[in-house]
Amino acid sequence: MIDTLLDRGHEIVFLQANRDLIEALDDLGNAYTFHSGSPDIDALFLEWRWAIDGRNTTPCDAQGHTCDLHRQAELITRYTVRRKTPTVIWDKDRKLRAESVWRRVPHATVCEAALEPTPGAHRLLFPVDDRLLDEADPVALAKQPRDLALGYLGNQYDRDEHFDRFFAPAAARFDHLVGGKWTRAGRWPHVRFLGRLPFEAVHGVYGRSLATVLMLPERYAAVGQMTQRIFEAVLAGCLPLAPADIAHADRFVPEELIVRSGGEVIEQLSHLQRIAGTQQHADLIATCLDRLDLFRLSRQVDTLEAVLDTAVGPVVALERGAA
Repeated sequence: MIDTLLDRGHEIVFLQANRDLIEALDDLGNAYTFHSGSPDIDALFLEWRWAIDGRNTTPCDAQGHTCDLHRQAELITRYTVRRKTPTVIWDKDRKLRAESVWRRVPHATVCEAALEPTPGAHRLLFPVDDRLLDEADPVALAKQPRDLALGYLGNQYDRDEHFDRFFAPAAARFDHLVGGKWTRAGRWPHVRFLGRLPFEAVHGVYGRSLATVLMLPERYAAVGQMTQRIFEAVLAGCLPLAPADIAHADRFVPEELIVRSGGEVIEQLSHLQRIAGTQQHADLIATCLDRLDLFRLSRQVDTLEAVLDTAVGPVVALERGAA
């Protein structure tokens, strides 16, 4: 999204220290500008941060402290409150309360990654690169050898209910892997947890898996907010099974991949094993790729530009949340 905005002529400043370089030793070169102060800007774009005890509510010099919340408060005070700078808040985690004052500030706009955003908010979905969608080959993906029936890459956060109902029963019957931060996994001793994996490993696990389950926190499922897991899986040819309690599930996957119980997940995996590598398998992957058009990067940037165009000129400053 950042690169596309730059390509479209926007000037972007990350209003924080270069944490990629400082903390991860990942040198992004000269492509991006970082600024820890308060430069003159035409608009402020915030990836909404919230209080996490022991991480961003502690003193700045405390061990393990991250300063995203403090920096957000500083930026909102300086720009949104004092300078009345047009502000766009992207509430990607659905942590901004419906009664929040920032939803009522005339020069602030809230965006949400949901098909049913909060009244007054704009829909801005997680983006997937147009090029990746256009170059995906469903036939080649269907013919790819897959030694796992089921895979999942993602963190535990508020997903226990979906995991219990849909993933865990199938994991007792099929070869599987789960990657990510699962700190309370003792209740599922039969599940093979890998722990946290580098992002580069995500495609590899999904590339070995016939299917995944799109597990969501209830606050996401209720409003049709799908995470990046869907296109990470589908672009690797891993078919997404969507629990029926996800609002608008049929907009994310075809009807035949909507599941209502752990038993249906087991039935679907058995069926997929039977058709693996066939044209029917390729057609299912193709249908799932078509569904990803909803998330197409160019669509999301058009949406963001439309929001910005109501109040700003060519210079846009973005504050990025913690990596």
